[in-house]
Amino acid sequence: MTLVFIILFGLMLVGVPVAFAIISSGVAYLATNGMSILTLSQRLIYGLNSFTLLAVPLFILVGNLMDFGGISKRLTDWAKSLLGWMPGGLGIVTVFSCAIFAALTGSGPATVAAIGSIMLPSMLKSGYSKESSAGLVAAAGALGPIIPPSIPMIIYGVTMSLSIPAMFAAGIVPGLLIAVVLCLVNVYFSFKNPEVRKRAGEVKFDFKYSLKMFWKALGALGLPVLILGGIYGGIFTPTESAAVGIVYALILGFALKELKIKDMPKILISSLKTSTMVNFIIAAASLFSWVVSRSQVGKVISKGFISMVGGNKNVYLILLILILLVVGCLMDNVAATLILAPILIPIGVSLGCNPLHLGVLFCICLVVGFVTPPFGYNLFTAVSVSGLKFNQVVKGVIPYVITEVVLLVPLAFFPDIILCLPRAMGFSY
Repeated sequence: MTLVFIILFGLMLVGVPVAFAIISSGVAYLATNGMSILTLSQRLIYGLNSFTLLAVPLFILVGNLMDFGGISKRLTDWAKSLLGWMPGGLGIVTVFSCAIFAALTGSGPATVAAIGSIMLPSMLKSGYSKESSAGLVAAAGALGPIIPPSIPMIIYGVTMSLSIPAMFAAGIVPGLLIAVVLCLVNVYFSFKNPEVRKRAGEVKFDFKYSLKMFWKALGALGLPVLILGGIYGGIFTPTESAAVGIVYALILGFALKELKIKDMPKILISSLKTSTMVNFIIAAASLFSWVVSRSQVGKVISKGFISMVGGNKNVYLILLILILLVVGCLMDNVAATLILAPILIPIGVSLGCNPLHLGVLFCICLVVGFVTPPFGYNLFTAVSVSGLKFNQVVKGVIPYVITEVVLLVPLAFFPDIILCLPRAMGFSY
C-alpha cells in the first residue's frame, strides 16, 4: 500500500492530472496483488452508478446558461443601483452578486469568472486597487460551493449517504454569514481608502432606476427560489430540480433575448468538458476508495488519528480544519471528498460530532482552500480574469482568506450555526 501512495502523490507533484494519478495508483495496487485489470473498469462504472450524481452536469449546464445568457450582468446592475453610492458599496455588490450567482451555479471558479469579469472594471473606476478588487472577487467566489445548490455537497451526500436537501439547508446560514463578514471587512478597508470614499460620494441613489434594475433582474432571482422551493416543498428531488432549472434558464434566456441559438453549441461543449472532468474524477476516486477499504489502510489511519487526538473532539476538529485547508488548495475538492471523507468523518462521528455538521464543515473547509495560496483554484481564475500576476492576487486576497479561516472556528465549535436551519425545517439531525 505504501507503493500506492508514493505513486499517487508522486504523480500529482509532477503535474499529472488528479484522475490519472488516482487510476495509476489503483492499477499499481491491482498489479502488486495479482488482481484482474477488469476490476478497474468495474470500479469506475460503479463510482458513477448513482441517479443523484446526474445533478452535477445538470447544475453545471444551468450555470453556463445563466452566464452565457448575460443574466449575471442583470444581477450586478441591480445590486450596483442599490449599493453603488456607499463607500465600499461596490465591494458589497461584488460579494452579494457572488452569493446570488452561487445559488445559480454552485461553482466557485465559475462565480469568480462570471462576476469578476463584470465587477472588476467597475471597482477599478471606483478607486479600488487592482490587488484588493481581484482578491475580494476570489474570496467571494468561495461562496459558490457553500450556498445551495452546491455540487460539492451533492457529491459529499452521495459519498457519505447524507441527505442532500438537509446539506443544502445547512449551507445557507454559514454561506450568508461569510458573505456578511466579507462585506464588513471590505467596508473597513474602503473607509481607509480616500479614493474609494471620494468616488462613492459622486454617485447618487436613484429609487426609480433601482426599481427598473430590479425588474430586469427579477427573472434571474426567481431561479434559486424555484430550485430550493421545489426541493423543500417536496415537489422534486435535487436532480429533478436541476432539470427544471435548465428549462427555466432556457425559457428566461430566450424570452429576455439574452440567449441566442448560436450560443448553444458553445454552452453545451463547455458544460460537457466540465462535467466530464468532474465525473472522471468521481469514477477514479471510487477505485481509490475501494483500494483503501480493501487494504484496511482506512482503519489504520483512523486508529492513528484517534490516538493522535486522544479522544478529544475539539482537537479532532482543529486537526480536521488544518488538514482540509491544506488539501483544499492542493487537490480537487471532488477527489478530496471521495478519498478523505470516508476516512476522516467516521472518526468525528465516533467522538460524538453531528454527521450533518461535520459534512457541511468538511465542504466549507475544502472551499476555503480554493482561495488559500499557493494553489487555490479561485486564485488562478482571478488571475485569468483580472490580468494580474499571481502574487498580486495573493496579496489582495490575504485579508479576506484570513477572515474566512477565522470564521471556520465558530462554525466548527458552535454546531448550531450550521444545524439551526435544517432542524427548524424538520430534518432530524
